[in-house]
Amino acid sequence: MTPPGESLRLGLAGLGYWGPNLARNLDDLPGSRLAWLSDRDEAHLERYAARYPKARTTTSFDDLLADEELEAVVIATPVVTHHELAQRALLAGKHVFVEKPLATTAADAEELVALAQERNLVLMPGHLLLYHPGIAKLKELVDSGELGHILCIYGNRVNLGQIRRDENVLWSLGAHDLSVILHLVGEEPVECWARGESFLTEGIEDVAFCYLRFPSGVVAHMHLSWLDPHKMRKMTVVGKEKMAVFDDMELERKVTVYDKGPEQRSDTYGEWQTRSGDIWSPKIPNDEPLRLECEHFLTLVRDGNGRFEAARAGLAVVRALEQLQASLERERV
Repeated sequence: MTPPGESLRLGLAGLGYWGPNLARNLDDLPGSRLAWLSDRDEAHLERYAARYPKARTTTSFDDLLADEELEAVVIATPVVTHHELAQRALLAGKHVFVEKPLATTAADAEELVALAQERNLVLMPGHLLLYHPGIAKLKELVDSGELGHILCIYGNRVNLGQIRRDENVLWSLGAHDLSVILHLVGEEPVECWARGESFLTEGIEDVAFCYLRFPSGVVAHMHLSWLDPHKMRKMTVVGKEKMAVFDDMELERKVTVYDKGPEQRSDTYGEWQTRSGDIWSPKIPNDEPLRLECEHFLTLVRDGNGRFEAARAGLAVVRALEQLQASLERERV
């Protein structure tokens, strides 16, 4: 283990789309030392070796696992590799941060969580939105009861691109909103269904509509698409007293609270009417979510408090994704 006061040595596997962002944060954070960079592409290694000259480079993931002084591994490789690489790292005694989703099946995710708990190691999936200050405010509004009893939640995550061939829109985009919905509700769904269409690549849905129902009665909906003229990153929470919207495309008003809701006034015959009051936007810190996420991983490794909570939350996301995927496949024409 790294002695108190010394930097934690980490290795990063994967320098494609998202890995460089992780490298930037891991190299910059106090108490963190980026000791290894790993990628199968020599060109990627050459490019980032110049940027991080203190990090050793390799095309072999085994080199990271063989380094006894390396305490943690960060995995930013394609989704289909997550389970295998995370499993190998845990078996080698390394703490693991792995980009979302944790695995492609619930069985594989359960295996990883059990292995991490058995070996008392951190296994943290990279559900970035959970570290967004705007989502933290949304969670605060829900938990405080300010919105009243939560009735429904719906998310819109659409754009024109980035179109993928290796995973559908549910696993690519839906994992983000699903992690937030489960976080806000604090339950796993008892019912999941989805309908999607594969317009560009056969068998790879590029548009999907998903529905979830929870034990408490809360329902949620996700609209996911990379075939849309608008770029939307929005989550709406409807409570019986108030409503709140998180809109990540807004530069300043990331969260807006609406003092609106249904009510039964005492001077009526019991019919429902609507109430409309003030609209306001609480101040949201401008902290980078990825930096906060990386800081949280370092904290979990160092002090161990709540070490397994992130892994269990990641498992719940994979369970729901698997149920939604099964529904997509049943509904394919």
